[in-house]
Amino acid sequence: MKAITVSPANTVQDIELAQPVAQGRDLLVKIEAVALNPVDLLVRDGHMPGGGDDRVLGWDAAGTVVAVGPDVTLFKVGDPVYYAGSVVRAGAYAEYQLVDERIAGRKPASLDFQNAAALPLTAITAWELLFDRLGISRTGAHQGKRVLIIGGAGGVGSIAIQLAKLAGLSVIATASRPASIQWVRDLGADHTIDHSGDMAAQLLALGFQDVDYVLSLNDTDLHFDAIAQVIAPQGKVASIVPSKAPLAMEKLFAKSVTFVWEMMFTRSLFGTADMIEQHKLLNEVATLIDAGQLKSTLGENFGKISAANVIRAHEALNSGRTIGKLVLSGF
Repeated sequence: MKAITVSPANTVQDIELAQPVAQGRDLLVKIEAVALNPVDLLVRDGHMPGGGDDRVLGWDAAGTVVAVGPDVTLFKVGDPVYYAGSVVRAGAYAEYQLVDERIAGRKPASLDFQNAAALPLTAITAWELLFDRLGISRTGAHQGKRVLIIGGAGGVGSIAIQLAKLAGLSVIATASRPASIQWVRDLGADHTIDHSGDMAAQLLALGFQDVDYVLSLNDTDLHFDAIAQVIAPQGKVASIVPSKAPLAMEKLFAKSVTFVWEMMFTRSLFGTADMIEQHKLLNEVATLIDAGQLKSTLGENFGKISAANVIRAHEALNSGRTIGKLVLSGF
């Protein structure tokens, strides 16, 4: 089968590999479309767990189940699925991939494979951030609470805005360009501010002294002082971006602020007892999509799945100026 790998020398290349065989609770999926994520860049730079001389990239996919392991109970051959996979297994930039059924969901029936592939990793991350890490009620118990989403136009931010609105929160999303500002407004953000400026002053200009929650979705180090300034007493902060240096956590002490990390691969990486929660939430996201309450966040299709197009898309991701998700489809 065709596949895209990264070598220890950080070379992205097209290669041929043997087609894998489903065992245990594995699904063998024929890949139709994949999305690109910053995790690809972390793997290329050696900052993510896992081994092997050449690694198949890609942790966002949509495709069709063509074979199942003997212990599979949730899917059957022919089912369309979408998922983010596991960072310690071969990725999705291949014609076929194995994925544990407990971290896969049914593809939204109303979406094509390209739009479906843009969703899993970011939807899981945003869902876990809001509802698992921050403990925000999905049924409106925190109606009217304010959340600041730093990096609102990115993949995770684009889903987080929509989920936060469904939960009844008042959403302030950061964006720095006319196109990204329009993007977050179209997704439902109530207010926008520019994360490259003084966020506290901009919030005051909107009439807000502070916010109840902060989602830090880009450069935690750069924005930490501003986060400490704008978070409300007894507020909660969640970040998906590891810090490059120790954070001055004492700045959160007087306010009794909760700070939590989110890494959506934790469940699959450690084989936690609740891995199946990702299957459940992906199915719930699919239901919301098909009901018209959420929409895909595909930003741009970069063409077929190939090393050349992966490299182009990685360069775009590195620019920090992408809007929504970048997708590749077909071989």
